[in-house]
Amino acid sequence: MDHDHHVAAWQRLGAAVFTDGFTLTTACRACADDLDADFAGTTLITAGELRLLAGATDERARLVEDAQLVTGEGPCIDAYTHREPVDITDLQHAHTRWPAYAPIACEQGARSVLALPLTVGSLTIGALDLYRCTPAPFTPEQQARAGAYARIIALLALDEHPHLLTTANRPPQRGPQGYPPTVHIAAGILAAKYGLTPDDALARLRAHSFRRSQPLLHTAQHVLDHQSLD
Repeated sequence: MDHDHHVAAWQRLGAAVFTDGFTLTTACRACADDLDADFAGTTLITAGELRLLAGATDERARLVEDAQLVTGEGPCIDAYTHREPVDITDLQHAHTRWPAYAPIACEQGARSVLALPLTVGSLTIGALDLYRCTPAPFTPEQQARAGAYARIIALLALDEHPHLLTTANRPPQRGPQGYPPTVHIAAGILAAKYGLTPDDALARLRAHSFRRSQPLLHTAQHVLDHQSLD
């Protein structure tokens, strides 16, 4: 049965690649379409730290995935940390588990989520998140097919980001300990301008993104362009 799902996933992806090219975003869209998900995203994690949104089907997916970087919690982090799927039928009932992330996800229309770790052998490199706008659970058959896509996307991610193979392996951590360089540079600008510590500057960036439901990288780029949050 796993073999059948793997073959079907590759066939579906092959058809999508013929139209849209061979990218992680193409793989996310093929997976979402096949499994009746409304949107999907893939986040890659380096050395136990949340680092990179590698693929997203649309703007909703980018915002919901970025919310995990901003808040340091969510299905991607849990799937990665525990190396097992996370299946939530209704995110409106997940506020206790993810008090900062769940409201943002719901504001973007997400109601149910299936997150699967991206693994290659003993290496875990991130997670695939599938979202629905209704509180409808994924069937066991759909979860099995999603697992096939996760294995394929893990291989595609390593091909697109080979540095993940050479990164020192450390125990996974909760919270957004790692940021892309753009975020650190923006925090440095804020720290110098307002006399903040680096941690306080990062906190101000995250708070600004959270209040405006804006991707953290967008906020950082604004600081780089304008030398200010405003």
